[in-house]
Amino acid sequence: MSQKLMLDARSIRKSFGSNEVLKGITLSIKKGQVLCLLGPSGSGKSTFLRCINHLETINGGRLYVDGELMGFEERGDAIYELKPKEVALQRSEIGMVFQRFNLFPHLTALQNVIEAPIGVLKISKDEATKTARELLAQVGLSDKADHYPSQLSGGQQQRVAIARALAMKPKLMLFDEPTSALDPELVGDVLDVMRKLADSGMTMIVVTHEIGFAREVADRVVFMDAGVVVEEGTPSQVIDNPQHERTKAFITSVL
Repeated sequence: MSQKLMLDARSIRKSFGSNEVLKGITLSIKKGQVLCLLGPSGSGKSTFLRCINHLETINGGRLYVDGELMGFEERGDAIYELKPKEVALQRSEIGMVFQRFNLFPHLTALQNVIEAPIGVLKISKDEATKTARELLAQVGLSDKADHYPSQLSGGQQQRVAIARALAMKPKLMLFDEPTSALDPELVGDVLDVMRKLADSGMTMIVVTHEIGFAREVADRVVFMDAGVVVEEGTPSQVIDNPQHERTKAFITSVL
């Protein structure tokens, strides 16, 4: 496996008005690795995820995905924000799954999955449909292709959202608390899909409160609080043997 960095975030800062949400986050992840971000609400995890694909514009630092500077170009010592079209092209290579499934309510599961490959990647409808059916099978929803989101459970909608992200053939998948809006009995199906995805070698960054999942699947775990990285390491280091009091208190509270 190549040890090339898929994500290289250097001193990332992000403020909303006078509120500095990210205070110099430096993190990296290699291709094929799974990184789980843990931390209390408001610690900056979701904001950091949104900065990776430039849904939020950073106020400081540099963020590289697969060696390419995200959202900006460097000219001399300065950086300039890319045009929206150029950002969209970069973003098309990064899959993102949100807490809320964000499916198009007027489209079936199949139509939701083929929309972007046809519109953005200019793939033929036949090819996109074939791939979409394979992806729906992969997430265990072959029989739901013609169902609308309103006819699906939350867990099923989230699995369609994962299939939709995968249809763009991303090199990096971002998950923002993908199970937090689900009923407890539906969480397992979504985590199973993510587990298989990790096993297949997909590079993943997952914001989650599912400690068992992080322990089992993550190569690296990062604990964030108040906009800084408090602790990072292997799951056994951070989850089972945390060094910082803040990490210990958080792990105890969620287990």
